[in-house]
Amino acid sequence: MPIATLALRSLWNRRFTALLTLLSIALSVTLLVGVERVRTEARLSFANTISGTDLVVGARSGAIQLLLYSVFRIGNATNNISWQSYREIAHWPDVAWTIPFSLGDSHRGFRVLGTTAAYFSHYRYGHKEPLAFARGQPFEDLYDAVLGAEVAEALGYRPGQEIVLAHGTGDVSFVSHTDKPFRVAGILKRTGTPVDRTVHVSLEAITAIHIDWRGGAPLPGHHISAGQARRMDLTPREITAFLVGLKSKIATFRVQRFINEYPEEPLLAVLPGVALQELWDTMSLAENALLVISAFVVLAGLTGMLSVILAGLDERRRELAILRSVGARPWQIFALLVSEAGSLALAGAATGVALLYLLLLAGRPLIEARFGLHLGVGPLSPHEWLLLAVVVLAALLIGALPAYRAYRYSLADGMTIRI
Repeated sequence: MPIATLALRSLWNRRFTALLTLLSIALSVTLLVGVERVRTEARLSFANTISGTDLVVGARSGAIQLLLYSVFRIGNATNNISWQSYREIAHWPDVAWTIPFSLGDSHRGFRVLGTTAAYFSHYRYGHKEPLAFARGQPFEDLYDAVLGAEVAEALGYRPGQEIVLAHGTGDVSFVSHTDKPFRVAGILKRTGTPVDRTVHVSLEAITAIHIDWRGGAPLPGHHISAGQARRMDLTPREITAFLVGLKSKIATFRVQRFINEYPEEPLLAVLPGVALQELWDTMSLAENALLVISAFVVLAGLTGMLSVILAGLDERRRELAILRSVGARPWQIFALLVSEAGSLALAGAATGVALLYLLLLAGRPLIEARFGLHLGVGPLSPHEWLLLAVVVLAALLIGALPAYRAYRYSLADGMTIRI
């Protein structure tokens, strides 16, 4: 009888203990591969947030901070950019297009982004994919709003409904622009980026709702209605940041240097790819810590397997002695126990991967809705296969310890009756 078949039958005879060991390995593999999948998909999701943009420009601060508040809508700017400076840079000969941003308001916990029609024409994500509308159209009227897919889904909005923006970026705001309601003009298709969690309005609309405000608060006794605001000059005085697309990639570093040395006000221009790499370098410690924790969980599962095999070895002395008596050689006894450990590891790894895919299918909608992270359910990556191979190899090495002990058992020792 082949050793592999004999190992499987031996495990079946001890199926309850073997099943518990298998589940322990499966859960540890699920955690290990799951952490790797989340890490990889999070990195990919961040990288796919912005595409085709040559420079991100904001007030001088840090590259990561600028990227976070301008692209990922996390945090706030330390300062704003004057409209005059933005217009001068936008008209430079090397600049093909720009997308200005104005942040600072929210709607029921979702960030509000003031921008122009260029946002829908030039913004790209993923592999240079353009924004597309699921329903409706871009804003045309002053008080039109375009919702990201997640905003519309979470709040149940449809085109034509009225919404009210709030001052500030908190989940709860006590100061709302109730005198100037907006109408939902369109809803964007899901992108898997912060665009899905954003309410988009025009820059003029941002100016209109704050036209009777000073210092972040309404002017006492001074109220300008929505209709009156329409007839006023709504040219922005300042913006938060803007994206730049250049006519030639060769000009990227030259334009970046000009902006960083801009004499009118302190500005910072960063390359999105470089800033993203800096962001991941900052987070690498946390990534490695998660992988180390997962590796220790796998080690705990394999140690449990070792304990089970060692604990049952004394009870199996007679079984092993009988195998020796019918012609099994010591190396075959060794191979039998190693095969049992390998079979448990293989079955545990397969079960762990299957469990991971079940969890991904069940939890992906919730993860996308709560965290905006798209988790792919595609085949295992080469690195994930490598992790599984390491787990199986470690199981074989750990299984070699009880196998070596069994190898040394003599026939006489196995047949001796202890009183």
